[in-house]
Amino acid sequence: MHALTLIAFIGSVFSPYYAWARRRLGDAGAAAESHCAVNLSLYRRAPGAAGFQRRWAMTERGAPDLARDAARLQIGPSRLAWQPDGSLCIDIDEWTSPWPKRLRGRVQVLPGALPGRAFALDGGAHHHWQPISPGSRVAVDFDAPHLHWTGDAYLDANHGSRPLAQDFRSWQWQRSALPGGHARVLYEVQPRHGDERALALAIDAEGGIRAQPVPPWQALPGSAWGVARSSRGAQAPQLIATLESGPFYCRSLLRDASDGTLAVHESLSLQRFQQPWVQAMLPFRMPRRTGRPAGA
Repeated sequence: MHALTLIAFIGSVFSPYYAWARRRLGDAGAAAESHCAVNLSLYRRAPGAAGFQRRWAMTERGAPDLARDAARLQIGPSRLAWQPDGSLCIDIDEWTSPWPKRLRGRVQVLPGALPGRAFALDGGAHHHWQPISPGSRVAVDFDAPHLHWTGDAYLDANHGSRPLAQDFRSWQWQRSALPGGHARVLYEVQPRHGDERALALAIDAEGGIRAQPVPPWQALPGSAWGVARSSRGAQAPQLIATLESGPFYCRSLLRDASDGTLAVHESLSLQRFQQPWVQAMLPFRMPRRTGRPAGA
């Protein structure tokens, strides 16, 4: 089994350097363009193996390393570009951390239907999430490491006008791939003030989005770092694997108890992220490479 997660950041929301710059310069003085990154996680589980092998990279870069227009985003040596045929071509040239290994190759995303709808995650509409193409295909062609495979894919985007920790304590997110290009998405946020907000969406192969009744809350085992995990469903899902586990973030693979579908799940604790001991640890996993000082 192979899988990957790729995130391109302008204003890296999990960057300790960006957090330090905001404390020093204020939100208005800390430019998002000075804190960019391409985060790539590659996963492989050999037949019969209990866990996944992983390669992970997230090097932060500054404004001189950023170039973008309507069709292209360049962050350091890696680039995302929309092609004339409608596909998204992603050329990766990164190094893992803390132990350096090369990550170099191409990811080609072939979008399916485009719903064209975004959702506010908070009452003040400071933070938005958009499922760009929940039912896509992907082709992976890497020479470092040597990987060639195709599979189902999911494409979305988040954007906001202020730091996540200013408005949220935590969130739980989950996406299930269903037969025929359909998808099921659960998004639950715990605001710093007010009641929790939850979305339960069914997205069909034509891009139609239907809001569903939010299923009952179901507990999941906490992560090795003690990050709380939970899901929504008629029954508690099976925890298949923990793909990423850190002091404030956890990515998991679940199996639905009712229909057996697989789901990618993430848990985020922004209260943990703001702890000084967590901020001090992050540069070992998120190095910064730029000719311009952080926050400049």
